Formats: sequence, structure tokens, C-alpha cells
Amino acid sequence: MDSQIIEVLNVTRETAWLPWAVSYFFLIGLSYGSFMLTLPYFVFGRAQHEKLGRLALLGALACGLTAPVALLADLHGPGRFLNFYLHFQPQSWMSWGSFFIPVYLGGLLLYAWLALRGDFALRGQGGDSLPARLYRLAGCGGAASRRAISAAALLTLVGAVLVALYTGMEVMVVHARPLWNTPFLPVQFAATAFVGAIGLALLFNRLVGDRDAELETVLNRLLVLALAVVLTLGGGWLFVSMSGVSPAHSAAFNQVAGMPQWQLTAVWAVLATVLPMALALWRPASSGLITGLIAVHSAWMMRWTIFIGGQSIPKTGAGLYDYHLPLGADGLLGIVGTLGLWIALLLLLLEYLPWAGAAFAAANKTNALAANAIASH
Repeated sequence: MDSQIIEVLNVTRETAWLPWAVSYFFLIGLSYGSFMLTLPYFVFGRAQHEKLGRLALLGALACGLTAPVALLADLHGPGRFLNFYLHFQPQSWMSWGSFFIPVYLGGLLLYAWLALRGDFALRGQGGDSLPARLYRLAGCGGAASRRAISAAALLTLVGAVLVALYTGMEVMVVHARPLWNTPFLPVQFAATAFVGAIGLALLFNRLVGDRDAELETVLNRLLVLALAVVLTLGGGWLFVSMSGVSPAHSAAFNQVAGMPQWQLTAVWAVLATVLPMALALWRPASSGLITGLIAVHSAWMMRWTIFIGGQSIPKTGAGLYDYHLPLGADGLLGIVGTLGLWIALLLLLLEYLPWAGAAFAAANKTNALAANAIASH
């Protein structure tokens, strides 16, 4: 009997989802998560949540307006995005996303304008300069009705849910990668987006707002609940994977369980969840800067691990593909550029948007009176 030698060749594949995609999924998640935090004040009229609503609206706009730029960069040109409309594919979640994104962003801009219309009108009073006339034009005579704001919020909420659904589903449907092909993924994307949005509000309260200890306490308590959901989802995935209930989940777990890199990632994920929970419970009124940074970092790293780390697992073969972050536009420069655009948009919003309403004005007046009293003595 003749012996035969069978040679099996494996092809090393380049990463298809670049850091641009991570930036998009990160920013759009922070945006719709922040939008959810605006509802108690602007829609339900809870006056005690005014600061939270205004800071969260600032985050929703800054992240929502930056996210499409990262998406277009990942597609390497606006023309490719146009093809989604010219050649609609109903079986593609990415194709549906091209319609869901404008619904959300259009609704968000309408909602923000209606919510701040009264502030625009107030800022336009008492002057005939060009900015004052523009503010009066944007104010349209005064505050919008609660019904109009609620209708715009409902439209935006529908868009936010659709965006959250499609961003999770377009990754989950990839059957060739067991790590992605799990119903836990879309829910975990949404949960970590909300965690990141709370973290962003905590940072804004420290760096943009008036460092309100009461708001910091409320946000830290909310962060504990959100992180508990993330931890529960992670534990559910681990149980299903290790119990053998789902062969697909077991295959995903077996692909990474014995690799030191993924073991380290698992330890990081647990620490990034448990540590801010402990800090938020221990020092709810003074740990916002640290818990906020960790929360935003966790939302980013979860997406980085899923996209970039997931692509390092070969579809066929053993081991991992090596990934080295490029320094150019498809790597570090792209991440830094997206961050720079986000900062520029945030500064423009801070300068020209009447985001600071009555609560901030009252706080600033109190601080000024206190400072004058101290100076007089």
C-alpha cells in the first residue's frame, strides 16, 4: 500500500473590520445610551434630573455626529455608503443599517432642537448681532410643547432601538466565527453601551458641569446596576458555553479557553466590571472620575476585543493571527483623528449650544455669591 502525504495549507487573512469600525460601534453606542439618559428630564419633566439630561444630551450629540464619520472611513469612501441605497439587500443587516442610522440621527437632531428651543430663544434676547438673530431664529418664538418633544423622543427612541439591534445582529449573523455567533452579543453590546454612556456622564459632570456630588451619586448607583447586567450576561454566556447546552457556544469557548491572551482578557473583563462596582458602592459621591473612566474604557475594550480579537482567531487552523496596530490612517492615526474630531465637536457644542440651563445657572449664581461673600470678608 502506497503511503500518501497530504499537505494542508492555511491562508493568513487580513483584518476586514478595522479600528474605524471599533470607533463607530463605540461612539454610536455611547450616543444612543446617552440619549436614554436624557428622557427623565426632557420627556418626563423630572426637574431633579435636569443636569443629567443636559449633560447626556451633550454626549449623545457629540458621539452621534462623530460616529458616521468613522463609519464612512471604515467603508473607505462615501460612495460605498451610497451603494446601500442604490442596491438595497433586504437580507443584509448592514444594508438595513443604512436606513436606521439616518432615522436615529435625524430624530436626535430634531429632539435636541425641540428640547433646547426655549434656551435658544432666551439666548437670542437683548441684542441685534448676527449670533443673537440666529439664536432667535433657532428659538422660533419660545419653548416647544411637551407633546412635540415627546413625539421627537419617540422617533429617536425607535431609531436608537433599531441601531442597537442592527449593530449587534450584523456581527452575530457571522456563523463562521463562533465567538460572534451568539444571541448574547447584541444584548451585551447594548448593555456595555449604556455603561459607557453613564461613564461619559460621570466624566462630563466632573469636567464640564459643576461637579455635582448628588448627581455623581445617582450616576454611580445606576452604573452599579448596569455593570451587574453586564456581569450577568457574561456569566450566562460562560455557563452556556461550559455546560454543553449549545455546541456553537462550546466551540467558541474551546477556541480561546487555552490561550493565555484570552485568559488575560477574561481577567481584565472581570476586573473592569467588579472594580468600578466596588468603587461606586464604596465612594458614590467622590469616585466618579475613576468609575467614569473605567466605564468608558470598558465599552471601548469590549468592542475592540470582539472585533479585532475575534478576527485574530483563524476560521481554519490553530493558534492566533498576529495583529499589530498600524500607525497610519487604518490604525492609531485613525483612532486619534476620530478622538480629535469628537473633541472639536464637543468644544463647538459647548461654545454655541445652550446646553447649560436653569440648574447650571442657579449653581453658578450660588457659587458666585459664595465667592463674593468670602472675598468681602
